[in-house]
Amino acid sequence: MKTVLVTGGSSGLGASVVAATAKEGWRPYILDRQAPGAPVDGATWIECDLADTRAAEDATRRVAAEAGRLDAVVTAAGVDVPGRLADVPTEVWERTVAVDLLATAAVVRAALPALEQAHGAVVTVASTLGFKAVSDATAYCAAKFGVVGFTRALAAELAGTVGVTLLVPGGMRTPFFDGRDEQYKPGADAQLNDPASVAAAVMFALHQPAGSAIREIVVCAERESSYP
Repeated sequence: MKTVLVTGGSSGLGASVVAATAKEGWRPYILDRQAPGAPVDGATWIECDLADTRAAEDATRRVAAEAGRLDAVVTAAGVDVPGRLADVPTEVWERTVAVDLLATAAVVRAALPALEQAHGAVVTVASTLGFKAVSDATAYCAAKFGVVGFTRALAAELAGTVGVTLLVPGGMRTPFFDGRDEQYKPGADAQLNDPASVAAAVMFALHQPAGSAIREIVVCAERESSYP
């Protein structure tokens, strides 16, 4: 049985990836500080605050040891608290970068020995705001631009040993926007994508045969305003 580690797998895109992999007979492991909203048969949740990158590395190593193998890692965890740079508290700004960028690198780093042994795959999750910068999103744009650069460098570094795919989703119908000030929530006419459609793109990347790699995928609603 193939195993996959999904960060942020308790909700949103991560939960859709967990459901898609489980449906195909994979065993998903979830790293998230919150329990899954809906249990998935065969999935294992490991409580972890991904802002603590050392804890994220330790949890990843435990998953690899418990599972006995690790075929894929999908770094779907993501947070954002929009606001002007001068108005966002330092700890909130830095937490966004830690979860969205630093934890991505930490989990992949810890998973590498198992992934190399399995000739596995990594799918990192950036954003259309990893290519297009907007106001009131300095932390999120910094982190997601970082994920783009990190993943492109990682693909060059691991070529021939581990498959590396950069996934670039547009806005999705997930709880990602919950709790925001109204000015930062999508409007009633916003074109948001189904996270299940984005998860299908993840599965496409993970199903590539040996010797083939999908380097980058952009998946968004047909009228996505943040790309290109």
